[in-house]
Amino acid sequence: MSIILQFVLLIVGFVFLIKGSDFFVDGASSIASLLKIPTIIVGLTIVAFGTSAPEAAVSITSAITGNNAMAVSNVIGSNLFNILMVIGISALLGELLMEKDVLNKDLPFLVGITVLFAAFIIIGWNVSQIEGIILLIILIAYVAHLIKSAKKSDNANVVEKPKFTLPYSILFIIIGLAGIVIGGDLVVNSASDIAIAFGMSETLVGLTIVAIGTSLPELVTSLTALKKGENQLVIGNVIGSNIFNILFVLGASSAITAISLDSSMLIDVTFMVFVTVLCFIFGKTQDKFDRKEGAILVALFIAYMIFAILRN
Repeated sequence: MSIILQFVLLIVGFVFLIKGSDFFVDGASSIASLLKIPTIIVGLTIVAFGTSAPEAAVSITSAITGNNAMAVSNVIGSNLFNILMVIGISALLGELLMEKDVLNKDLPFLVGITVLFAAFIIIGWNVSQIEGIILLIILIAYVAHLIKSAKKSDNANVVEKPKFTLPYSILFIIIGLAGIVIGGDLVVNSASDIAIAFGMSETLVGLTIVAIGTSLPELVTSLTALKKGENQLVIGNVIGSNIFNILFVLGASSAITAISLDSSMLIDVTFMVFVTVLCFIFGKTQDKFDRKEGAILVALFIAYMIFAILRN
């Protein structure tokens, strides 16, 4: 199959992933509204899962088909892109203020699970099924905590008006899930063929093309929030997405089948830990991200991409 066709299939796969997650979130949110579930709880659960759906589809498909390097590098690359580029570009466009809950709870929690993930890999150069289950258990506890905290908030009882009737909502969910599954399969297969054709490693493809493609929902969501003047949502979107990438995407992928890695990914994992800690330090120093910090984050991403390509 020609390389041009593989690139076309890759793009088509990304379109299916992104639009599929949009359809899924719309349908699920509508059903939640019909069931009188508060908007804030919908945002903390359904929307959070929805924005991580592209990463989940790619990583789970990769794990099942034996493309372990892509399963993990997709998550690492996505988390790096979210912090360095989504926050970085957003900070360059305008200062990003930090919400106290995100700064004092969610961001330290992200640092903790990132270090835990790194420990899993360093100990045995894999993420075993037991470790995957541990990540999923932590996710369940985290979501339960979010819902409990949300119920205590002032706007916990605000219920969004349903977008669709129940039949249409179910149809949107089915179409969305189908798009996510088909898109994930197309992205993994075409990306693997592209890697083989150009002599690229699965790790490099996962860290660059696939990671950036699956992170598009987070970038679009953040830029839209900036346009509306809701700067604080950018940080929450990135932190929430990165948490779900590690706990849900990697947890589900490794729970299905253990993911083995080689020692060459130690640099990537270490850099992800460094970037996550740096994000915490930048946020903690002034309770915001300014343009200088945004420039540093973007520069780090460019430098890392150059390193990843040259290393291949």
